[in-house]
Amino acid sequence: MSLPDIKFCPGTLAPGYDTYSKNCLKRVFDGKRVSHILSYRSPTTNQDTDELFEENRKRISISGVQEKFSVTLDKNKLRLIEEGEQGTYILKPIPSAGRRPDQMPANEHLTMQIARQVYGIETAENALIFFADGAQAYITKRFDRLADGRKRAQDDFASLAGRTPQTHGEHYKYLGNYLDIFELMQKFVPAYTVESPKLLRTVMFNYLFSNGDAHFKNFSLLETDQGDYRLSPAYDLLNSRIHIGDKDFALDDGLLPKKLAQGTVIQQFVLLARIAGINSKVLDGIVSRMLSGSEQVEQLIFASFLDQTTKRNYLQAYQGRLKQLQNT
Repeated sequence: MSLPDIKFCPGTLAPGYDTYSKNCLKRVFDGKRVSHILSYRSPTTNQDTDELFEENRKRISISGVQEKFSVTLDKNKLRLIEEGEQGTYILKPIPSAGRRPDQMPANEHLTMQIARQVYGIETAENALIFFADGAQAYITKRFDRLADGRKRAQDDFASLAGRTPQTHGEHYKYLGNYLDIFELMQKFVPAYTVESPKLLRTVMFNYLFSNGDAHFKNFSLLETDQGDYRLSPAYDLLNSRIHIGDKDFALDDGLLPKKLAQGTVIQQFVLLARIAGINSKVLDGIVSRMLSGSEQVEQLIFASFLDQTTKRNYLQAYQGRLKQLQNT
């Protein structure tokens, strides 16, 4: 594997860059001149590298199937954290499972960029980065860390619902429907009227971009400076269908309880919004935005670091879901 010939910013996907743009450096790396190439070779390439990553694996507590490592920015160099340190970035290399695993970092990076740039969804700051041997990795800045290193409280919706593998079985993250998440948000978020449309927009985005793994742990609340809670920035967004044979919606019952899940997808979204108390004009604005932006989506797919076959599949999946949302 060799380092890629870069023509687009590996952060923002803006054209005309052979490394990170100033905009990316400002957003993701606090303005520091960080290289898009890590000093490490990718995991499983040699014994010394594997030992470093094995030690780091013990220090990160974020759950999930995909391998994650904790990284810090030391001056302008990214490195794995050492004992006693708090990481400020999460590094996700190519996983060892799923179809086309080598495309997963670029898939997540592209999907996160589309969410922010095209649809105005607040996302965790992120970029694509490369190991010294050329292998891709996805890197994201932790939003639960304050500037002084303290941790900001964050609770995912599985925790808010009191669900654990011990109480609800191994499938606990996928039980129920998305209305359940809105009801939990109404219970815990004082500014529910402001935050609920953000949640709806992200759920609709996940459908549009075939993210069939948007379960209870992939949505969370974040403590504000005032001590209450808001919806956290979106994270773990990707076209999961490229890698696994999943359903349209991650949750077992889909958008709504089975007895209410009637009609087309857009009709179900309308009903979900009505029950969740989202104003019809606000809903119209969300739907309008989701049904637009095709040209910009295509541009970002073209600029992405996916291979050509996966770019075509990604675009076709998006176009198919767009037609489904347009079917009133």
